[in-house]
Amino acid sequence: MLRGDLVPDSTYDQRLLDRKGPTDWLHMDPWRVLRIQSEFVEGFGSLANLPAAVTVFGSARTPRDNPDYEMGVRVGHALAKVGYAVITGGGPGVMEAANKGALEAGGVSVGLGIELPHEQRLNEYVDLGVEFRYFFVRKTMFVKYSSGFIALPGGFGTLDELFEALTLVQTQKVTSFPVILIGSEFWTPLVDWVRTTLAKTGKISPSDVDLMRITDDPDEAVRIILEADRHRAGA
Repeated sequence: MLRGDLVPDSTYDQRLLDRKGPTDWLHMDPWRVLRIQSEFVEGFGSLANLPAAVTVFGSARTPRDNPDYEMGVRVGHALAKVGYAVITGGGPGVMEAANKGALEAGGVSVGLGIELPHEQRLNEYVDLGVEFRYFFVRKTMFVKYSSGFIALPGGFGTLDELFEALTLVQTQKVTSFPVILIGSEFWTPLVDWVRTTLAKTGKISPSDVDLMRITDDPDEAVRIILEADRHRAGA
């Protein structure tokens, strides 16, 4: 209901059919809702027929001659060999490595890209790619279609995705799935801080630390995910 000065001086139909006027409406929040909706529809439609999948996170800045890159290839290969599709953010670095490993092993290699201020195309090893404008839509796709998360060394983006996954599992907003950190030298100081600072001061429960598993062995990571899937199937 609108009264007084709030009553517009034209109707919605008039404004819709008027060829004159500014185009600011294209960038207003009500229109953004439709863009957001279209991204969800595109993502759900593109990924609906994926086999069981695992999301692999890690730094986009990792060069190809870095040991973390080779580990990413091994992770993608190990996952594909047991039938998992590999989902990454579709960028370079560790993401590219995991996609490469999956593709070379004959698996399904998925990249969910994001629009960034600097140009970043989907890497050449992605055979199913979707580009997103909105981080939260992209994150929904990571969670909805994954049986587990594997994090290799990375920066703010990797940490953001890691702790969001942990929060969703901790708060039971998603069906529990394993969160595995590959690279003990890199991740152990962080997990120690979580244990000795967050848990010790009551910011989280001591059992929450166990939501993360650290390993240096891609095959062990795959075994953890397979066991969790079997447990869910038998539940």
